[in-house]
Amino acid sequence: MEKKRPMNLDLGTIRLPITSYVSILHRVSGVFMFFAVAALIWLFDTSLSSEEGYLFVVELLNYPLAQIVIFILLSALAYHISTGIRHLVMDFGFAEDFRAGQISALAAILVTVFLIVLIAGWIYI
Repeated sequence: MEKKRPMNLDLGTIRLPITSYVSILHRVSGVFMFFAVAALIWLFDTSLSSEEGYLFVVELLNYPLAQIVIFILLSALAYHISTGIRHLVMDFGFAEDFRAGQISALAAILVTVFLIVLIAGWIYI
């Protein structure tokens, strides 16, 4: 028996709710941080290995590109933490309906923006 249901294969026309975008980006930020941890552990190990290693890391972190990468990593961490707390709250049974999920997704985004502004002020001022 052939099912005749509509299929939309054009991904450009699919509109997901904000809760989906927040959840997908939460996973993307987690994967990004997973791979970035290797570089951070290497930097930390190098800085503790000797005085020359420490000076190398300090000199490396003085480059604007390295500062931008650290800023992006800290921003991903802020996003991952704020949306992770949202997911934990939902796991405890709060804000599980669609409207409350939308509100909590917007709240997580606002908290993330606030934290990113704080990170930018801490790094660049």
